[in-house]
Amino acid sequence: MATGNIKQSVFVWEGKDRKGKLIKGEMRANGEAVVNATLRRQGITVTRVKRQSSLKIRGKVTEKDVTLFTRQLATMMKAGVPLLQAFDIVGKGHHNPAVAKLLTDIKTDVETGSSLSAAFRKYPLHFDNLFCNLVAAGEQAGILDALLDRLATYKEKILAIKGKIKSALVYPASIIVVAFVITAVIMIFVVPAFKELFSSFGADLPGPTMIVINLSDLFVKWWWAIFGTLGFGLWFFLYTWKRSEKLQATMDRLMLRLPIFGELIRKATIARFARTLSTMFAAGVPLVEALDSVAGASGNKVYFDASKKIQTEISTGTSLTVAMQNTSVFPNMVIQMTAIGEESGSLDAMLTKVADFYEGEVDDAVAAISSLMEPVIMVVLGVLIGGLVIAMYMPIFKMGKVVSGGG
Repeated sequence: MATGNIKQSVFVWEGKDRKGKLIKGEMRANGEAVVNATLRRQGITVTRVKRQSSLKIRGKVTEKDVTLFTRQLATMMKAGVPLLQAFDIVGKGHHNPAVAKLLTDIKTDVETGSSLSAAFRKYPLHFDNLFCNLVAAGEQAGILDALLDRLATYKEKILAIKGKIKSALVYPASIIVVAFVITAVIMIFVVPAFKELFSSFGADLPGPTMIVINLSDLFVKWWWAIFGTLGFGLWFFLYTWKRSEKLQATMDRLMLRLPIFGELIRKATIARFARTLSTMFAAGVPLVEALDSVAGASGNKVYFDASKKIQTEISTGTSLTVAMQNTSVFPNMVIQMTAIGEESGSLDAMLTKVADFYEGEVDDAVAAISSLMEPVIMVVLGVLIGGLVIAMYMPIFKMGKVVSGGG
């Protein structure tokens, strides 16, 4: 796979092309035999191959890399660039060695007679069923460039909506982490210094000050246990979440019920559902088959189960509108638009309009949450940090009053 550390070598080669002209170059490969076979397929008679250096390809192929590659490939194919040459241009121009390796491997498969969709299917981590099905449909219909363009647009829209959801959720989470770290620093280093100062007062300390000092003693004594428990708890949760379908389903349901954020996630999921189904349906993929990809791309277990239920009902003769209504997870507007699309024979266009509408809703919701979160976070931090500061200065204020009163 292209995501790990892939042991390869760089080979320097020399040879003659079909016209007998001497040419030379470099190639990354797993062995000399691979270099010879690849060059032979290109019509080059190899005269010399030499291993230059060993290397490990480091890096990771991200969803953004795949989206960018899809757009570049679609653009070049629309411009009339041959498929293999397009792979060469994109692969050699990419800054990420893992992506270059992935594209070289796919190009090699295509050169040896494999279809493009079959070559993509060898890398399910990067190219899901939806991607491969659309490419296969494009190859069969002879409209690969058009479907790659549609696929690139789809991936760009999905990537954008994921980024917006992530930014909306990460911002408050990062502020909470910073607030906790600041509070811990105050408790461990600042409060003990005040405690020493107060011990010389010889008077009873106010209640809030005593609470903060007791909490500080707890932090100083057990800081390693507090940070260790939180760190281990977070790691254990993420570890279990990745491996437990039951926990994922529970978290997905919980996320949809969150105040403010739940509605944002629901809108994003509906937009993804509509965009995926529209893209698949427009490409001529049968509805029952398309719902497999829709379920996988939904990103939420509630809507995954709903898609599977819709698929089952459609396969027994139920209309898409009725099947969606039976799941009770789609708003009335989505159901009505789907019904109009089915009746008028323009389902893909109507679903695209639904996706556009909900993507706009997500944009507005993210903007509203961002503008709302800033003052809320400022108030929370102000109360937390300000409360600690006031609690520690109360004895000093009290002493000042006693001194002034005595004077």
